Amino acid sequence: MFYEKIDLYHYFGLPKEEGREGILTTYVPFPIENELRPKLRPGMLVIPGGGYEFRSDREKEPVALAYLREGYCAFTLDYSICTPFPVPLTEACMAMIYLRENAAKYRLDPAHIAVIGFSAGGHLAGMLSMLYDEPEIVSVLDERARAARPDAAVFSYPVVTMGEETHKGTHDVITGGDLKLAERLSLERRVNERSAPAFIWHTQEDTTVPVENSLLLASAYRRAAVPFALHIFEHGHHGLSLASPETCDQSEDDAFLSPVGKWLTLSLEWLTSRGFAVRPA
Repeated sequence: MFYEKIDLYHYFGLPKEEGREGILTTYVPFPIENELRPKLRPGMLVIPGGGYEFRSDREKEPVALAYLREGYCAFTLDYSICTPFPVPLTEACMAMIYLRENAAKYRLDPAHIAVIGFSAGGHLAGMLSMLYDEPEIVSVLDERARAARPDAAVFSYPVVTMGEETHKGTHDVITGGDLKLAERLSLERRVNERSAPAFIWHTQEDTTVPVENSLLLASAYRRAAVPFALHIFEHGHHGLSLASPETCDQSEDDAFLSPVGKWLTLSLEWLTSRGFAVRPA
């Protein structure tokens, strides 16, 4: 496996303030050149949650490795925390642009790069899918910002709205308390015909980020006539990640977790239907 860490600020030649992150980690299969023809692989950028106050480890590397096992080139983003818009979005845009500009290096299919985000990371994945060409982004990344839109997005129990059903911690950090900015960052208001197609999943029992967030997002996709899939599982609390023994405590009720864990297979099937597949280079 080709494993390395990329400082995105260094790559883009941008000043990096103290405390900023913007680190991309790669999980890319080595080619089996002595036996097989070269392969071109789809990509998955993994954005963990944490209310924009920390980054969840169980929503990061385990998820990357799960997609890696299915033939993907996987990448995780350590975005800056405890800092408002536009910093996390700028870093997510830099990550996606870096992947497209270095696709040949990783034998990555530049036309099939998806993003997956969990909770607050789902909000960041949504901004990446919808707000990649906002003035704050273009002012930093210029024409390169056009390459930041992912080809598909997987939303895992995402924070979507900055309204009544929001997650307060996520709202407070990313908006910095700016009410006008909160309206701009309510994703159900920002879906349009250029938004990345979406796979959305949530649990009905989630009391941290209410399921209404995913319902609002799906309704917005429906109104915009952008392709989406929506899966609501009956049982399961917030933050389940893969809903596997690796990402959940052994005390969890396996009878509840087993159905939720099927979201990964469902997402892979949906992505395959959209052309995400390992193919000859």
